[in-house]
Amino acid sequence: MSVPMPFLKAQVLQSDAIDSAGSSATANRLRFDRGRFFTVPSDALDAREPTRLFGLPLVNADPEEAAHALVERAAAGSRCTIAFINAHCINILATDPAYGRALSQADALLPDGSGLNIAARMAGKKIDHNLNGTDLFPMLCREAAAQEQGLFLLGGQPGVATAASATMRQIVPGLDICGTQHGFFSADDDAKIIERINASGASILLVGLGVPHQEQWIARHRAQINAPVVLGVGGLFDYYSYRIPRAPQWMRAIGQEWIWRLMQEPRRMAGRYLIGNPLFIGRAIAHAWEARGHAERYAAASKRSLDLAIALCACVLLGPLFAALCLLITLDDRGPVFFRQTRIGANGKPFKMWKFRSMAVDAERRRAELLAKSERDGVCFKMKRDPRITRVGGWLRRLSLDELPQLFNVLRGEMSIVGPRPALPQEVLSYDERARRRLQGAPGLTCSWQVSGRAEIPFDQQVEMDIAYLERRSLVGDIALIAKTVPAVVSGRGAY
Repeated sequence: MSVPMPFLKAQVLQSDAIDSAGSSATANRLRFDRGRFFTVPSDALDAREPTRLFGLPLVNADPEEAAHALVERAAAGSRCTIAFINAHCINILATDPAYGRALSQADALLPDGSGLNIAARMAGKKIDHNLNGTDLFPMLCREAAAQEQGLFLLGGQPGVATAASATMRQIVPGLDICGTQHGFFSADDDAKIIERINASGASILLVGLGVPHQEQWIARHRAQINAPVVLGVGGLFDYYSYRIPRAPQWMRAIGQEWIWRLMQEPRRMAGRYLIGNPLFIGRAIAHAWEARGHAERYAAASKRSLDLAIALCACVLLGPLFAALCLLITLDDRGPVFFRQTRIGANGKPFKMWKFRSMAVDAERRRAELLAKSERDGVCFKMKRDPRITRVGGWLRRLSLDELPQLFNVLRGEMSIVGPRPALPQEVLSYDERARRRLQGAPGLTCSWQVSGRAEIPFDQQVEMDIAYLERRSLVGDIALIAKTVPAVVSGRGAY
């Protein structure tokens, strides 16, 4: 009897995300969906949840269990692609979208190195085991020999894979290494090499071409490779060919093997470690700040501080204008100055929104009679020449002065200066699932489509612009939208 072990299936999301500093973030984000992967004996693995780090789900498994599960997968003929993730990979992933797209085709990601363990602790998480390829390789070979599965080694300098093969045959009696191939070949040789791999009958292919080249090569050719299990293993063969001696055990035990690597190849590894390690630590700190919720709390506090500062200053500076508008509205038709209306706020919570009254006092009652004359697609009612608008009200609307009392809603925390415009309850009832995503943030006085044409923007496009704002919002972005609001109000485009 067997039970399944969780696996992680990756997909790429195309996104033009904006980071908290307002700059363009990596356009290719990774989404990993839970699925099922290895099948192992029920007493061998407890199907632990992955550790999510830098947005990547890293497998939590004992190395021996992982090796056994991988070979069992090969024996069953079940196709899977494995990638190792270390600090260097995280640095590359941050700047190389092509690597991200290739990596997203992996079925499982194995944590490699002390750097990820440090990053996990900083983020308040835990990686149970270091599943680096160098330690995993002999376990994989023992399992392959036990289950009579063949390996093919691809990569390294000429002669390195062959030497590594000879070493492992001595260490693991009965190991079947079906073939080897060095990694110094051109793209014109790909088809010939894949033909050799397939003809060898190997069920496990180890590709040691270095990050990110090996992941990209695997992604390009995975469909043509018959081996069920394919792993990208970096410079693994160098160690087992003895081209490069491995660090002493005590250095490995304290997570300082990188110093040994730097000593062995100072010119090649200087950039990776002397520059790459500080970069990775910086990224780990940023990730920990976000993972522990500090970034979200800081962003919320900054946005609220900006709201309060602008609302308080506006109320003080615009006090005389408020008084003049109150007088004009009263003289126009002797009706009330303010208009309160139920709107839907963040997470669907209703609130009373304040406005200067720009319509006749019976406007709500007459709305039903005019619905058929709406001049805008979608669920929102709009008319360019709405007969309910008063003389003063038309002027107020053109300059958006009727919205000024919403500063009181901002002070109360019901609204923000920047955010999707608050919708009417009847409008929200007609929203589809995507449109309801507009409700995930506090409504605002201005937002993306308010500075891009207001009512001239079709409703579906408004929804997309609001969702995009909520996904990318930042303090710098809010300030930019506030700055754009002034000329948008002066132009009066789409204001009716």
